[in-house]
Amino acid sequence: MNYPKALNQLIDHFRKIPGVGQKTAERFALYILTQFKAQDIQGFGESLLDLQASVKPCEQCGFLTEEARCEICKDSTRDHAQLIVVEEVKDVIVFENTHTFHGRYHVLNGALSPSDGIGPEDLNIETLKTRLQDSNVDELIVATNFSEAGETTALYLKHIFSELPVNVTRIGYGLPAGGNISYADEITLNKALEGRKKME
Repeated sequence: MNYPKALNQLIDHFRKIPGVGQKTAERFALYILTQFKAQDIQGFGESLLDLQASVKPCEQCGFLTEEARCEICKDSTRDHAQLIVVEEVKDVIVFENTHTFHGRYHVLNGALSPSDGIGPEDLNIETLKTRLQDSNVDELIVATNFSEAGETTALYLKHIFSELPVNVTRIGYGLPAGGNISYADEITLNKALEGRKKME
């Protein structure tokens, strides 16, 4: 379909969202064009600009915040002895929705993948090193995905932190090989946490 240029641009932007194909992108764009009022469209655009301007990674853990540190890092009731390492921001939300983990988090912003040119310097690892050296963390729970990249990252973290006085464990039970944490349900994640094992 030969849509007007402005509509095609909006469709192209929606297609950049994972899981959104051409037809879904068209449906979203056409709905906004035909069903949104002028103030709705203006508000939609302003919210995107506000998002870009005000939301940033927490300087300590990498989760989302509008301040220097996120609400989780500022929460004095959290267990500072346990730290879960995850690949993406959305993984933090998944674990928080289980309401069973009360420690803190560290977001790597990806996983090691030499074939894709992603090395340790591309991930949020240096901040993690500083946190482990300057804090009272007893257990580092590696919760990267069970993909090739996730497993490579887990082994790398175990290697570089082997000399520190911290117990490095890996979640496992209930999550299949190749599984993505973001798609796991609460029961599966709880079992994965309960069944974590020390990395050898």
